[in-house]
Amino acid sequence: MTMSDPLGDMLTRIRNGQHAHKRVVLSPASRLRGNVLDVLKREGYIRGYTEMESSRARNARDLSIELKYYEGEPVIREIKRVSKPGRRVYTRISELPRVHNGLGIAILSTPRGVMSDLEARVANVGGEVLCHVF
Repeated sequence: MTMSDPLGDMLTRIRNGQHAHKRVVLSPASRLRGNVLDVLKREGYIRGYTEMESSRARNARDLSIELKYYEGEPVIREIKRVSKPGRRVYTRISELPRVHNGLGIAILSTPRGVMSDLEARVANVGGEVLCHVF
């Protein structure tokens, strides 16, 4: 069965894993998911991730995502999908959102790749708002 929103699935796995205080969660691998995880790692929301062989199918890859906690509490308090398959949300550089007054980040898919809202402001590009993280 095909998945209609693979990125939303990964964000939900991260949200559920942190709620259950898991150290590592698994998600099927894709290039977009890897790029979003790169941004989360650069911004300090996860410890890291590794790509590995899947135990569920041949020629399939999984991402092992190491979650991050501070004093027993999850570093990611809120992770929310913005642009969905049924409703895409695009923004210009002048209208980039500020998440929780700059304390959180928005992850964007731009012509220059997947980046955080701060990186997009520096690069002066807009794009599709994938999710908000706080």
